[in-house]
Amino acid sequence: MRRLLPVLRPLAAILSGTGMALLFPPHSISKLVWLVMVPLLLALWSLGEEKRKRKAFGLGYLTGLGFFLLNLVWLRTVSDAGWIALSLYLSLFPAAWAVFASTLGNPWRKEAGEEGLFHAPLHAFVCGATWAGLEWLRGWLFTGFGWNPLGVAFHETPVFSQAADLLGATSLSILPIFVQAVLIQICVRRVSQYHSAERRRRVALACTTVLMISCYGYGIWRIRTANQAESIRLKALLVQLNIPQEAGKVEWEALDIHLGYEEDTIAALKKSRPDWVIWPETSLTGRILRMDDGTWAMPSDNLISIDRVREAGNFTLILGLNELEGEMHGEEYWVKENTRAWNTMTVMPPDGSLETFRKHHLVIFGEYIPFVDKLPFLAKIYEQQTGTRFGGGFSVGESLEPMKAQVRGQEVQIIPTVCFEDSVGRLVRKFTRDAPQVIVNITNDGWFKESEGAAQHFANARFRAIELRRPLVRASNTGVSAAVSTTGITLHPQTKKPQELRDANGSTFTRGSLIVDIDIPKHPSRTLYSMIGDWGLIGLSIASLLLMWWRCRRNTLPPEEAEA
Repeated sequence: MRRLLPVLRPLAAILSGTGMALLFPPHSISKLVWLVMVPLLLALWSLGEEKRKRKAFGLGYLTGLGFFLLNLVWLRTVSDAGWIALSLYLSLFPAAWAVFASTLGNPWRKEAGEEGLFHAPLHAFVCGATWAGLEWLRGWLFTGFGWNPLGVAFHETPVFSQAADLLGATSLSILPIFVQAVLIQICVRRVSQYHSAERRRRVALACTTVLMISCYGYGIWRIRTANQAESIRLKALLVQLNIPQEAGKVEWEALDIHLGYEEDTIAALKKSRPDWVIWPETSLTGRILRMDDGTWAMPSDNLISIDRVREAGNFTLILGLNELEGEMHGEEYWVKENTRAWNTMTVMPPDGSLETFRKHHLVIFGEYIPFVDKLPFLAKIYEQQTGTRFGGGFSVGESLEPMKAQVRGQEVQIIPTVCFEDSVGRLVRKFTRDAPQVIVNITNDGWFKESEGAAQHFANARFRAIELRRPLVRASNTGVSAAVSTTGITLHPQTKKPQELRDANGSTFTRGSLIVDIDIPKHPSRTLYSMIGDWGLIGLSIASLLLMWWRCRRNTLPPEEAEA
């Protein structure tokens, strides 16, 4: 058996990685979250002392490749090189964790010390906290790509996902790793060779049971109390044209796009009277010109489309537009020389006024290319990979103030998110206020065609509603257009039917419109995550590292020094 271990360990690492990929769309086999780490942990904890760190790094890197190459395969619709490069980079994080788990986090090494009553749960917890901390790091470092941490596997398990309002969705990764690490220590390690082994086994099982029951009970309590809160009922119309794209190039003519939004919106307004109508990111082709004094102008094709749908009802229109700096030349509006551009969410109440939110978190190599002014060859690489010309980058927005809109005479605040900003919890939480609020997301995942990218985006986005206890409404060009309650579910508050735009075959890649009803709490609570953000998870991860370092150092000191 020992001769087979050098072969079995890499297979175990790959098995864990591929198993993790199955947790997320298009598969979403969420029950595997309680098993996927077992092969990797067994491989890491069974390593000998010789070249332990190097071997562990390799095993962790294999796990990362098995996960990211499968999980991010939708990036191939834009760039094969980008898919491979990003996967190679992101795999460094599981590799770093594997080094920790095989050394400081390894309960079977002699440096771990004498097995006390809480030996198993302690090592299981620090392994989980360190994994979650590294997931946070990959979501922050170099602007970050934090999609699909292990905890997002609970996106279709509402009861366990409710704890995201404590330390964020990423912290949910701790739970399944803790459970698996404890059970491995109980079932695999020959604990009978130790004094009071049965007592330690009972303590480990008790800790696991208490944690599971606590998370489950918290979830049940949160779901019940959320449904009892006094709220404002919002009725919104989501319009989705499903316009095909080739990377950043839209394949419809401008006239077809404008007519599409006009016709689909007017047809839907004949059947219902919503408070808001929401169109996706960069829905109309004309741009806003913003003057230094705050006044604005738009081309006539935009205004014609907006006026046509205005005639069909009295509502607030929310849509995505690009905004440029402008100036007056006589009586004409002109684009400024060396103008700045922003990707915006635009809110237009019935009175004809206009407010914009400028996107903060830009997509690298999509909305901007770092150092492109000094390294122009980067733009050529972009053009070769995508087949489209790089027309210049967007500027970063600065405001962190919510937008405002009316719902049947009551003022409601909008937490604005554009594109994948609804997957960045540390940004969205900065907009929370003690007022009725709803998260609105306008996005366009058309870059990635009919791939699982859109479903993965939505799986991550719905955790913002849970983390902040603010409902989420999102309109997308190619899916998923939906409404999400404060508990992360898409069911209608009364009929309990799913509020996701799908065709007869269940696909979100469809053209159509959807009327959704969502309850906005009148007096929303401030969750722990909304107040402290990721600092709770960061502190927990650092404390775990320091604790295990101190324990191992203490256990390797001579007895007289350790006692001192």
